[in-house]
Amino acid sequence: MNLVLVVLSCLVAAVAAAPQFTRPNLPDRPFIAIVRDDRQDLGNGAFNYVFEAANGIRESRVGNPGSKGQINMQGVYRFPLDDGTFAEVRYVADESGFRAESPLIPTPHPLPAHAVEQIRVAEEQRRRGIQF
Repeated sequence: MNLVLVVLSCLVAAVAAAPQFTRPNLPDRPFIAIVRDDRQDLGNGAFNYVFEAANGIRESRVGNPGSKGQINMQGVYRFPLDDGTFAEVRYVADESGFRAESPLIPTPHPLPAHAVEQIRVAEEQRRRGIQF
């Protein structure tokens, strides 16, 4: 009888520990298949990476060792928007920092002419050694 109880307990524990294919903490969303996941590590800090999902999400990235010990990267990622179009962001990360380009990234308004003139005058005064 004890052996049956032990075996039954082990069976219940195995069923309880089995992977659950539901996502209880996420809203009900369809499963999105990964259609591509290519990774190449060249061993010296250089790498290539491409990821793509069935819904059009895609990222590709290339990395190379930089001059100051960092890894320089450039890449592009895209994802679907609610209207059915795709957002795309291209980026570079190197000794000069991170720079991203996309029509979706807000840009500052141009400075008014009087502000541009004040900056020009201040730069000229600095060149001539004028300090306030």
